[in-house]
Amino acid sequence: MSRVEHVLNYLKRRQLENPGFLYAIEDDCGNVFWADPTCRLNYTYFGDTLVFDTTYRRGKRYQVPFAAFTGFNHHGQPVLFGCALILNESESSFAWLFQTWLQAMSAPPPPSITVEPDRLIQVAVSRVFSQTRLRFSQPLIFEETEEKLAHVFQAHPTFESEFINCVTETETAAEFEASWDSIVRRYYMEDNDWLQSIYNARQQWVRVFIRDTFYGELSTNEGSSILNSFFQGFVDASTTMQMLIKQYEKAIDSWREKELKADYEATNYTPVMKTPSPMEKQAASLYTRAAFIKFQEEFVETLAIPANIISDSGTHTTYRVAKFGEVHKGHTVSFDSLEVKANCSCQMFEYSGIICRHILAVFSAKNVLALPSRYLLRRWTKEAKIRGTEEQPEFSNGCQESLNLCFDSLRQEATKYVEEGAKSIQIYKVAMDALDEAAKKVAAASNRTPGTRLPNGEAYPSEEARETANATNHPGGEKERTILELTAELERTGQRCEVYRANLLSILRDMEEQKFQLSLKVQNARLSLKE
Repeated sequence: MSRVEHVLNYLKRRQLENPGFLYAIEDDCGNVFWADPTCRLNYTYFGDTLVFDTTYRRGKRYQVPFAAFTGFNHHGQPVLFGCALILNESESSFAWLFQTWLQAMSAPPPPSITVEPDRLIQVAVSRVFSQTRLRFSQPLIFEETEEKLAHVFQAHPTFESEFINCVTETETAAEFEASWDSIVRRYYMEDNDWLQSIYNARQQWVRVFIRDTFYGELSTNEGSSILNSFFQGFVDASTTMQMLIKQYEKAIDSWREKELKADYEATNYTPVMKTPSPMEKQAASLYTRAAFIKFQEEFVETLAIPANIISDSGTHTTYRVAKFGEVHKGHTVSFDSLEVKANCSCQMFEYSGIICRHILAVFSAKNVLALPSRYLLRRWTKEAKIRGTEEQPEFSNGCQESLNLCFDSLRQEATKYVEEGAKSIQIYKVAMDALDEAAKKVAAASNRTPGTRLPNGEAYPSEEARETANATNHPGGEKERTILELTAELERTGQRCEVYRANLLSILRDMEEQKFQLSLKVQNARLSLKE
């Protein structure tokens, strides 16, 4: 345990400062999990896919057995859902970790998960996330293939490109099977154990078999690293256990800054329209910049891919969509004119949540001028993190899980308050005054208010009840001790309120500073243009 003492001290301190910060230690094994309120809030917005990043446990290259639960936000950036130290690797330990993470999120399991190709992890996923679609990281399989078949890569320079094309470019299962069979025969690798093992697992990593499930990637290029994206550049082979927390916080601060910048660009950036289409303008007004760029790429391509009818039964029409002269590479789109609904054989929308060029070409042919709402995933829009009152969580008194939800909900509202409050110096001053007043009201409400719930779920006693208790119980009695304990708990609650207030004030100041720096950059840019 001495290896992780530094980390445990940090986790204990964070939980004392913030009751919404959760951590857990597995009995006997010493594995550690933690997640702050932002992680849990992120999951409520972007929990439609999960990446379990175990890059730093692989082999002996790294000094810290660090793992992370991540996803993708509305800008396509990696977002954190939780972290862990995996000191003991076993099926039961991974199952404990997944169960602990899921309980911390207080939400349903993710529809899909991406992991490294590891038997222990695979079994644990099937135990805890039985309804979740499992995907193995394709880049890691490519990496391991290159290591295990180094002699083949060196002797046959064309093998790599043929292998990658077989996995990423084939459009049907039959096409993949034929291509795979051709490769293993041509290079005399029918009996190669590694190739046979990854072929047996093809349903979990080959694109043609997994593209019917959402994995949250705006880029269709799976050749880049997936698993270590959040902490890449912060945690590496030189990172020790003593350095981990510092690097962890640096990564969080860095991605928070990048997300704030992307949020600002999404609100203030005016994209260049490449067509006069109202659909393109609609997408530009709703999508974040990253999502719109991907949509626009697909939309512009519709000019070069005509949609040809291959069957028509009235309200249902089937099209073949392909580039001029490349019919053999085309895709089939079925269109329902009553529901204005289409499905494409490329399944790009199912996989990434952005509609494909083939469906857009059919929409153009059918004079569909606006993008139907079913093809506008909220998670890719500027309002992905804005919830209406009808979407706020319901709370039940006396439940710790509900208290966590309360914390997350309050934090979300506070963040929106900060964003509004930092728009100008005048608004900032008004916000600060209102915050001071709110802090006083919260402190007053927390000051032994009748009906206030204690950590054990019981109601805090009224003043009358406390006086009765004092009158009927001798000093040192059980009720006297209870009152003392409750008083101490209230004092701790008051201290936490002060911490929250200080944190909010700090965030307001940080936002105001960022606003000021941005205004300076804008002014400098304008001066440069005038010159």
